[in-house]
Amino acid sequence: MPGPRRRRTARADGDARKLILDAAEELFAARGFDATPTAAVAAQAGVPKGLVFYYFPTKESLLTTLVTERLPAEPLADVADLVVTGQPESTLVNLDAALNLRDHHSSVMRVIIWREADTHPAVREHLRRLRSYLHDATIEVLRASSPFAASARALDSSATAWVAAMFAAAGADRLRDLDELARDRAEDLRGVARLVVAGLAQLSGAGA
Repeated sequence: MPGPRRRRTARADGDARKLILDAAEELFAARGFDATPTAAVAAQAGVPKGLVFYYFPTKESLLTTLVTERLPAEPLADVADLVVTGQPESTLVNLDAALNLRDHHSSVMRVIIWREADTHPAVREHLRRLRSYLHDATIEVLRASSPFAASARALDSSATAWVAAMFAAAGADRLRDLDELARDRAEDLRGVARLVVAGLAQLSGAGA
């Protein structure tokens, strides 16, 4: 006669779900989504394959959950605390640090997002939302910290440049990590911040 069924607990459920997402993150980054069977995710997580489908009805839902939960499209609820009045350069560096795009976990997620955006519309839309959020957040902190009145056109161009710089710095950090080289941290971005703010002033007529 079979023994009583063990009741699942919230903690056990949470642990299993996290293990599955951890395994998917590692394997999708290393092999790609299409080349990673669900069975491999289950084996990596140390759970039955059926448990993967219990949490994620389809393999695609596993990918979209991983992306939306681990690299949110709107990562900061409020950027006001990042603003240093009259010091837009420091404010931009604060924004980069708060977003934490340069840590190992974020870099792995970006590998997945950039790779899968080509073939998965949901991932592509998430990437668009993330970039739009970063652009708008940059405009907000620049407007709040600038010691001069910046034009809308100048703010838009400066935000585009700064978002590109943050992603470029994050990519450079990942290459350093792969080669086990020391990172430059925020110092390599501070010079770019100066250029962005100088361009903001020039485009707004404050640098004339």
